[in-house]
Amino acid sequence: MRRAPAPGLLLPPPSPLLLLLGLLMLDRGCTAQYSSDLCSWKGSGLTHESHKKDVEQVYLRCSEGSIEWMYPTGALIVNLRPNVVTSSSKHWTVCIKPFKDSAGANIYLEKTGELKLLIQDGDHNPTRVRCFSFDQGGLFVEATPQQDISRKITGFQYELINKGTASDLHMISAPCRPCSDTEVLLAVCTSDFVVRGTIQNVINKEEEQDSIIEVSANRIYRQKTKNFKPAEENGNWHGPIKTLLQCGVKPGEGEFLFTGRMHFGEARLGCAPRFKDFQRMYKEAKDKGMNPCEIGPD
Repeated sequence: MRRAPAPGLLLPPPSPLLLLLGLLMLDRGCTAQYSSDLCSWKGSGLTHESHKKDVEQVYLRCSEGSIEWMYPTGALIVNLRPNVVTSSSKHWTVCIKPFKDSAGANIYLEKTGELKLLIQDGDHNPTRVRCFSFDQGGLFVEATPQQDISRKITGFQYELINKGTASDLHMISAPCRPCSDTEVLLAVCTSDFVVRGTIQNVINKEEEQDSIIEVSANRIYRQKTKNFKPAEENGNWHGPIKTLLQCGVKPGEGEFLFTGRMHFGEARLGCAPRFKDFQRMYKEAKDKGMNPCEIGPD
């Protein structure tokens, strides 16, 4: 039998910290409002009385999804729990990316009653992706005072990244550092895309602090989404890969093995050794019987 959502907890309008502490002292089960979609949640502040502040609990169980809060009033506590078997939450990093026109609320990181501002209402920086370790706390979203909430929508995407894999750890901790042989071989096995190709062009986006690498690929080993599409003129595949501007990527000759992750719908570069170097390390590992997975090097 499907459980009906329980009503929100009504509180007076104290400071964000007092509001949160008061909520955490109560039984969370009686304040929860569950979403029918375990990946994404949509809600409206119009269900609240104008002179009251509601705090709603949102429970999400996917590795990626979104929050869309129309006419925000009161606050949300967003509980993210990956629907995977894991030994410890310390292996996970949470990243959030607000919608382009998100407005009407501040987004905090909360742990044991302490709040840390992640994204302030009105911050329209296009690079507003914020990442934090899973064990650093949860998300607390509080509506800011508004004269007119009729055009306000607070929304963001979220992703949970497993730091236990070499490719994810490399992207999070040191995206510009060359990968070791072990990291390359693990990245080939675990990345969202693995392609062999050349760099056609590099476009630097100063305002986004990103570089877009235009890749022409002659071999697709794996791709999670259709980022690389066939080109009619030469039979190769073409697609963009993003990396940080600070990495200083430049067009160069020769073939590379590009690996990486899809991050908020964009291909982000992980390990990218020259293909001849990959062939060497793959053969050495294979001769020793230490390949983490099989993939044709040619």
